[in-house]
Amino acid sequence: MAPTENTSPTGWRDPLDLEAVRHARVLPLDVVQAKGNGHAGTAVSLTPALYVLFQEYLRHDPAHPDWEGRDRFVLSAGHTSLSLYLQHYLSGYGLELDDLKKARALGSLTPGHPEWGHTPGVETTTGPLGQGVGNAVGLAMSARRVHALLEPETTPDEGLFRYRTWCVAGDGCLSEGVSQEASSLAGTLGLDGLILVWDDNRISIEGDTAIAFTEDVVARYRAYGWAIVEIEDAEDPDAIRAGFDAAVAVTGQPVFVRLRTRIGHPMPTVGGTAGAHSGAPGDAEVAATKEALGLDPEQFFAMPAEALAHARRVRERGAAAREDWQTRYDAWRSADPERAALHDRMRERDVTPAAREKLSALRAEPQKVATRIASGAVLNTVAAELPWLWGGSADLAETNNVVISGARSFTPTDYAGDEWPGGPDGSLVHFGIREHAMGAVLNGIALAGYSHPFGATFFVFSDYMRPSVRLAALMGLPVTYVWTHDSVGVGEDGPTHQPVEHLWSHRAIPGLDVVRPADWTETVDAWTRILTADRPTALVLSRQGVPVVSADVPAGEGAHRGAYVLADADATPDLIIVATGSEVGLAMQARDLLTAEGIGVRVVSAPCLEWFEEQDLAYRESVLPRAIAARVSVEAGTGTGWHRYVGTHGEIVSVEEFGASGAGDLVLAERGITVDAVVAAARRSLDATRPEQNPLSEGTNR
Repeated sequence: MAPTENTSPTGWRDPLDLEAVRHARVLPLDVVQAKGNGHAGTAVSLTPALYVLFQEYLRHDPAHPDWEGRDRFVLSAGHTSLSLYLQHYLSGYGLELDDLKKARALGSLTPGHPEWGHTPGVETTTGPLGQGVGNAVGLAMSARRVHALLEPETTPDEGLFRYRTWCVAGDGCLSEGVSQEASSLAGTLGLDGLILVWDDNRISIEGDTAIAFTEDVVARYRAYGWAIVEIEDAEDPDAIRAGFDAAVAVTGQPVFVRLRTRIGHPMPTVGGTAGAHSGAPGDAEVAATKEALGLDPEQFFAMPAEALAHARRVRERGAAAREDWQTRYDAWRSADPERAALHDRMRERDVTPAAREKLSALRAEPQKVATRIASGAVLNTVAAELPWLWGGSADLAETNNVVISGARSFTPTDYAGDEWPGGPDGSLVHFGIREHAMGAVLNGIALAGYSHPFGATFFVFSDYMRPSVRLAALMGLPVTYVWTHDSVGVGEDGPTHQPVEHLWSHRAIPGLDVVRPADWTETVDAWTRILTADRPTALVLSRQGVPVVSADVPAGEGAHRGAYVLADADATPDLIIVATGSEVGLAMQARDLLTAEGIGVRVVSAPCLEWFEEQDLAYRESVLPRAIAARVSVEAGTGTGWHRYVGTHGEIVSVEEFGASGAGDLVLAERGITVDAVVAAARRSLDATRPEQNPLSEGTNR
């Protein structure tokens, strides 16, 4: 929406704009004072700038918050959620005064931090500072790529799918490393259409940011390759418009807007101090602020009906913009049915029949290789069929096996490198050594709605990504993490590069599927299911080669179910061995030795416990019958959660200390991941469940 000419001596287009802003900016004070907790100060001081943005610059239709042609707005400083809720209230997204009064209350539409999928119009879940900056970068990357794939002949300004991404961040966001990594990447990519507004109020919870945050932030962003716009007065609508005009005029670069504010302005005593950041300001301060704005201090939660109706006229402008977009979109579909079909496939993340056939053919030709190599084979097999599947690595693409033969890299149009040819339509992203930002960017790409992105690194470095992974799980985003070098079997790089506690620490995240396939076949099966996932998946892969153990398992009956019977005894088993990943091969070897002793052994491969827990009780009981108490789990990581599956008399073969530098097979043996260790554990479990060996059993066969 184009800005409208200023017709008011106050800088507002209409006196009713001033009325709306005056009343709106004290609503956070009323909310927080009534509740006794919350963050009001930033919402108070940002109201003029955000009102100008939502009323005059942001392309949106509040009646259709999911309209495909809308601009995206990300509130990285999620603690000031009232800033966003206010604009949604004024714009007519469905929030009313009662919703503002219920802010931070259980079940309300106005939770303490914005939540995607919960409140209409919220583009992403924010709160952990800086994450929203990474999300915004991902949203902007998606806009560039979708435009390049669907409208390559159209300029960005005329593109149907080339929205702008606006992001508001505070001092805390820009202090966090994730925002710095993401901003560096955005500058390198020259992400035009991305506008980051820095609420420069120089206050954090501990007071003046000068105690810990003193660099020249503008110079830093200039060094990243961003265009710079500075707005010195966040109270002046004309200055705000001039800054936003300059920002939207920039091409070829992301834009960093420094917006100078006084937190809590015009609060006379608390404003400009850490006291404005959070907590109830006090009745006297609220009253004095209302008086400073010329409002009645005895009125609470007030908004003149005429001013609200005037603000909600943005719905009319939004509806007109959406209808114009729809007309152009319909014409585009008619003129270019091939790209329209591609658009539909990307929106639906359609796994084509051709892709499924290729996966079946790949599955039928198993190889004795590392599962990271099997994963790479899957990507190379289906990538051309699935343009919505794209991503990359934190500078480890070839080692993580996410390089797709013949695929172009996602680069600026004028990138001149020969090693990685590409352009804005590329499918291989070079995130650089930025795992933290990679996680947040992947979330933004997924939130855009056209993609199932993947990001790769060594499993041990997944810790750098954890906040983003947790948010992906919280939002239920289709993101896949390709985490290779999955155990102490990494070998010579030593304990700094050998994950030990990581499997169970990630299994502890609700909504994240952790998949550790045993071989080629399980890896293909895992990817086949992952491609239709509607939540995040961690695909944890081996560095070392592994034997093929599941080639004879029919498709759909193995890894797809999370855990399954890979090999069984001739009669009722005496013992169950449960294993994952490279240790399934060890379990099979142990079975052979125990079977030779006359012990009936069932081997259960359990590549994904989350998928297994989704199965019905009858299936889970058929795999792990309660009547069979002698059990062993074997996995090259800590045994933290295996007690649930092996029970009181079960044994856990695991790695309970850090690794060491040496050949991978020797380190595994040094840390007790051997066939002999599994056999010994099996004998201990069998002894514990035999009545004659267990005085507590009282003759009962446990």
